[in-house]
Amino acid sequence: MPAARMPAPRLSPSDLIAPCGMNCGICAAYLRPRNPCPGCRAPDRDKPKTRVRCKIKTCAVRRASGAITCAGCAQLPCAPLRHLDQRYRAKYHMSMIENLQAISSFGLGRLVEQERSRWVCPGCGATLCVHHSACPACQRPWR
Repeated sequence: MPAARMPAPRLSPSDLIAPCGMNCGICAAYLRPRNPCPGCRAPDRDKPKTRVRCKIKTCAVRRASGAITCAGCAQLPCAPLRHLDQRYRAKYHMSMIENLQAISSFGLGRLVEQERSRWVCPGCGATLCVHHSACPACQRPWR
């Protein structure tokens, strides 16, 4: 009988900021109860192929510089990041590029603090999901 796979450990809030500036802690894939994505910066073992092959996550320019995020990249914003940001601005009213600019301006820690307060349901205190317009716990609309 094959050994059971242990789920990947959850990342710290600062480790949940993906290279693109997305807060994985508010992503539907991360928040789902069954087979959750461990976050973009977690080991690839338990991730969907789309997260493993992500052009932004696997960017050679960022990786060669040793940077955790694209915040310090001279090519910011690159074409793949602009495309992703445009889609998220239109559909979900949030911007990865603004997150990266915030990291550049005042650091990852402060962005994490802002994200923590920004993505909390004012009704019940649960973590909101950027991909849904209502709180997953109390169903209160927030967008």
